[in-house]
Amino acid sequence: MNRERVHVLMAAVCMTTAFSACVQTGGGVSNANAPPAMTSGKAAPQSDSSLSTAVRQALDKAPGFNVSGVFVRAHDGAVILTGTVHSADQIRQAEQIARTVPGVLVVVNKLTLWHGGNG
Repeated sequence: MNRERVHVLMAAVCMTTAFSACVQTGGGVSNANAPPAMTSGKAAPQSDSSLSTAVRQALDKAPGFNVSGVFVRAHDGAVILTGTVHSADQIRQAEQIARTVPGVLVVVNKLTLWHGGNG
């Protein structure tokens, strides 16, 4: 493995670890002491389920976007997009659309390109 790949892999591991720590539940602790950047300018928090639904509906409404292979999970304002799409443009488009949905604080885009079955 060359150095560049090792650096990219290490960055991905660090980001995944940081995100995992970010979305863990607070054990019943409210976010009243959260930094202002996390609470200002946003509507009241919505349930994870309704946020996931809102993001999926926004994706479904986008012209030319095929949402059939996309899975949306949400936890405390963090949205994770997984699954497959048919073009690299749709990977970027999905993230941009998700960021526009009220209540979304963070988007983790794990979408990949669909290559058409059977390996």
